[in-house]
Amino acid sequence: MKSVSAARKMVESAIMLAVATILSMIRLAHLPYGGSVTVASMLPVIIIAYRHGMKWGLLTGLVYGIIQQLLGLDTLSWVTTWQSILAVILLDYVVAFAVTGFGGVFRGKMGQASALASGALLVGILRYVCHVISGATVWAGLSIPTRAALFYSLGYNATYMVPETIVTMLIGYYLGSVLDFRKERLSVNRSGVSEMPVLKWAAGLVIAAGLIFDTVSVFLNLQDPESGSFNIQGLSNVNWLTVGVVTFFVIIAAAVMFVLAERQQRKD
Repeated sequence: MKSVSAARKMVESAIMLAVATILSMIRLAHLPYGGSVTVASMLPVIIIAYRHGMKWGLLTGLVYGIIQQLLGLDTLSWVTTWQSILAVILLDYVVAFAVTGFGGVFRGKMGQASALASGALLVGILRYVCHVISGATVWAGLSIPTRAALFYSLGYNATYMVPETIVTMLIGYYLGSVLDFRKERLSVNRSGVSEMPVLKWAAGLVIAAGLIFDTVSVFLNLQDPESGSFNIQGLSNVNWLTVGVVTFFVIIAAAVMFVLAERQQRKD
């Protein structure tokens, strides 16, 4: 992409920060002791990092972290010392969301869709590490038991960060296949769309939606509702009938779309 002015980058970043903030408020699930699964709220910042580079991405991610901290000010009421307050601000918000600026590091190393999905995976892991460290230190003895705090934090934060990362990867891959973020002006990804009928893209969207539903449905039951600890036995609480029915209809719908797309291609 040709050189883009700082003013244009600022405008794009402001718009994407607004989108990211709105998406962060649309929660697919919210855990009782903190953490939630959103509609890929980190993705707009990842896209900025992909378009304009890591430095600009980190700056945008830093601002996003500050916004998230302002929205979560009530969290600070649980901690008392200035050290713990600072640690929560940094580990659970500022640094945890600033790492979204690393989401564009795979640009040029692979196709756009794969680069965005890989960037989302990297960002998800880095953010997860921040939350785990915070849980095992600051929150130990508060919302997290002091005993085996690290293992508790690993399990607790995984129950929302794994589905959050998967959702972001799926939507990132899909958008990266349909839209071209590499040019100065956002456009349709002609190289992909010209080779694949719209029905196949629609089928991919249906499959992604089904996977998101199944992932959220399963992982949110892996946390004990009273203690918040990771509990593999929670799989027995999953509404497997609903998951099975949704998966069945997703497979049928996607299969029908693929068949119709193949027939259309043959006619053309």
